[in-house]
Amino acid sequence: MPADQPTVLVVEDEAAQREVLRYNLEAEGFRVAAAGNGEEALVMMDEEAPDVVVLDWMLPNLSGIEVCRQIKTRPGTRGVPVIMLSARSEEVDRVRGLETGADDYVVKPYSLRELMARVRAQLRRARPAAAGLRLEYEDIILDAETHRVTRDGQELKLGPTEFRLLSTFMEKPGRVWSREQLLDRVWGRDIYVDTRTVDVHIGRLRKALGVHGGGDPLRTVRGAGYALG
Repeated sequence: MPADQPTVLVVEDEAAQREVLRYNLEAEGFRVAAAGNGEEALVMMDEEAPDVVVLDWMLPNLSGIEVCRQIKTRPGTRGVPVIMLSARSEEVDRVRGLETGADDYVVKPYSLRELMARVRAQLRRARPAAAGLRLEYEDIILDAETHRVTRDGQELKLGPTEFRLLSTFMEKPGRVWSREQLLDRVWGRDIYVDTRTVDVHIGRLRKALGVHGGGDPLRTVRGAGYALG
């Protein structure tokens, strides 16, 4: 499974519905993590923030509304898009869900095709490279669909790991990524790689970006990690 494959966390207490969502999301090319209740979902998000959350309103103990509120108030997860699923179709409920921080609200029963389209729409906003879009930063252009990178109009040759690193940096210019975060995003959580490997590939990426001249756009943040710009 590619490390840069986008992850969707499904939070749904009904096992059958959870598996239907898992099956359809995996068929769309997503990695899927699943939780049967809100407490489990929050623990999973602390361990690894997904790219999109599909969250049922009616959960045992901790409601979907409360889970959404906590996701949106925690610094590590507040930027993760949340799609709320609910049988509540009244406008007041929809407004309450959106005011709690949900990025989208889907009323049950819903069309799976429509839900998949909404997941992709949120992903385009959160992780444009994973959605196959073109990213630009200063004179660097990364086309995720054709897997090409140019700088100042000249094509660069990047290995697959360097391409995924650059995609990660270009999605959030200025953000400082720790080595551990880059390992999770680029190599995957289930693969053991020494953190020094990150430094090696950052060095290769820097070399590739500077092959035709131009300053080094990558910044080393002492004790914290790396950032673009």
